[in-house]
Amino acid sequence: MSRVVSFAHVSAGYRHRPVLQGVSVAFAAGEVTGLVGPNGAGKTTLFRVALRLLEAESGNVRLLDRPLSEWPAQSLARTLAYLPQEAEAHWPVEARRLVALGRLPYRVRFAPLNDADEQAINDAMARCDATTFASRSMNQLSAGERARVLLARALAVGAPVLLADEPAAHLDPAHQLRLMELLRAEAARGTAVIVTLHDLSLASRFCDRLVVIDEGRVVADAAAGEALTDDVLRSVFAISARRLENSVVPWQRI
Repeated sequence: MSRVVSFAHVSAGYRHRPVLQGVSVAFAAGEVTGLVGPNGAGKTTLFRVALRLLEAESGNVRLLDRPLSEWPAQSLARTLAYLPQEAEAHWPVEARRLVALGRLPYRVRFAPLNDADEQAINDAMARCDATTFASRSMNQLSAGERARVLLARALAVGAPVLLADEPAAHLDPAHQLRLMELLRAEAARGTAVIVTLHDLSLASRFCDRLVVIDEGRVVADAAAGEALTDDVLRSVFAISARRLENSVVPWQRI
């Protein structure tokens, strides 16, 4: 598979507080890669470096085989779609209007939506099963419906890379499963989907590959069954787990 985003020996942090420490990892088109690890391990920081919201202190990041630093801001916004952690929208804005924000990287300021924008919005909402409530206000939608609208906003960008930071958090099990199915469908279209997750059962079931990060370092990078070994579960997460087919179910604290 084609590697679309790559980190080589990247270190980054905040005000002399190191977070990422020499991280080397690459992400492929057409694949769902899960980033898993304890709170504070560096998962969101890796996203912030990729989005150029945080400058790497050392190492190199390449996007589509081009140094990240060389990308113009507008081109970067068209290439990396981002669904942020704790993304919420309870204000009374129409769902379709919120999805339309995904087209901002293509629009001249104050310009109306063109045919390409309208098509991208319609396609994104259809792929997320959000068309039926497109005209409803976000504050009238359930948590699962809002999650699908927010994902549709990211998909409306039409980017080859999607970064989703804890998109399943705060959803009930049925909506978590639906969201992960949507991410798998997006990868099947050729998108490189990179998703951070705390739910190891979801991660092991729906991700093609897992990258385990602990204390700013990659400690495992493999298919789920190979990445979440008993040793990794013990040393990184302080848990033991039971295994159901390809799914890892956290079972007890150690």
